[in-house]
Amino acid sequence: MADIMIIGGHGKIALLLAPLLNARGDAVTSVIRNPEHADDIRAAGATPLVLDVENATREQLAAALDGFDAVVWSAGAGGGNPDRTYAVDRDAAIRTMEAAGDADVARFVMVSYLGARPDHGVPSDNSFFAYAEAKAAADTALRETNLGWTVLMPGALTMDEPSGTIDPAAIRAANLPGTSRANVALVASAALATPESIHQNISFTDGSVPIEVALGAL
Repeated sequence: MADIMIIGGHGKIALLLAPLLNARGDAVTSVIRNPEHADDIRAAGATPLVLDVENATREQLAAALDGFDAVVWSAGAGGGNPDRTYAVDRDAAIRTMEAAGDADVARFVMVSYLGARPDHGVPSDNSFFAYAEAKAAADTALRETNLGWTVLMPGALTMDEPSGTIDPAAIRAANLPGTSRANVALVASAALATPESIHQNISFTDGSVPIEVALGAL
């Protein structure tokens, strides 16, 4: 059993991930900003923790992370406001990595997106630019830590049912199939239990390879 903290606990992926971890015996704490979401967190099998990660200090985050084995970062500003996107998707994410190191957390799983990288190619006048920049910075910072990191890079997200199968060889292209949020949750769950996923960037869409097989071949 592991003690796992999900940051961005009321997000769609997080609400699908928490019951998977709970079902296998992990103790899950889901971080939320709005206390009114606490009942949804409990219904998903997790313990709610009200904490505003956007404004929390490194010291406050480290105190919250004390005693945990792993962190899943599934938070995001949701786009629309570049300043807040940088504040959450970049700055708060990096502070959380630093805090995880301070708290001796062993594992850090980052939910990113397919195509995230410093040379992402998104034009500066595109509404997606701030998010692309923020995720590139956060992912790069994570890879430079001493944490047992994994970066998940799913394609365009859908609300399709989970298939349990992915295409782990996916590269960003306009004609790719989508990636169900349920499959992202399954990959995150499997990654936390798969040592081969440590220090790996896992790009994927929905596909035909069983998740356990894809991760075991890393």
